[in-house]
Amino acid sequence: MAKQQAKAPPEGGAPAGGKGKLKLIILGVVALLLAVGLSVGATWFFLSRGDKAEEPAEEAAAAPTRQPAIYLDMAPAFVVNFSQNGRQRYMQVSVALMARDQAQLDALKVHMPVLRNKLVMLFSGQGFESLVTPVGKEMLRQQATATVQELAKQETGATVVEQVLFTNFVLQ
Repeated sequence: MAKQQAKAPPEGGAPAGGKGKLKLIILGVVALLLAVGLSVGATWFFLSRGDKAEEPAEEAAAAPTRQPAIYLDMAPAFVVNFSQNGRQRYMQVSVALMARDQAQLDALKVHMPVLRNKLVMLFSGQGFESLVTPVGKEMLRQQATATVQELAKQETGATVVEQVLFTNFVLQ
């Protein structure tokens, strides 16, 4: 009978060696997570410390040259028509010019009739199929920006306009 009692497991229902292995596994996982956490934290600390040393020099050099944006709405909106497969189509586009220097923008305003003419010709030469897609609209915006910058460079000697923005775009 003594042999049978010796073979019986303790009251927990599990052998004594199993609890020791479970504690060892949990301890190993905690140690591994702690090591990974310390590694990531140290890497982040050293990399972010190097960026902070470089930022003030860059910000000091860039801050004085950047002026606030100035917007000029070109009213009235552009309305152009074009044909697609024998069907008449219309496009209405409201345009705003973004610049950084008010004096240069005022110098460009003198040439507004030429600028409006170039944009009307650009808009009316487009195809309906390309304008219904977002990519087509963005391409048209970039072409308009290039056209305005080219005219500004030609007439005033500077590009003046940073971007041409579409504030309203209707296709019918």
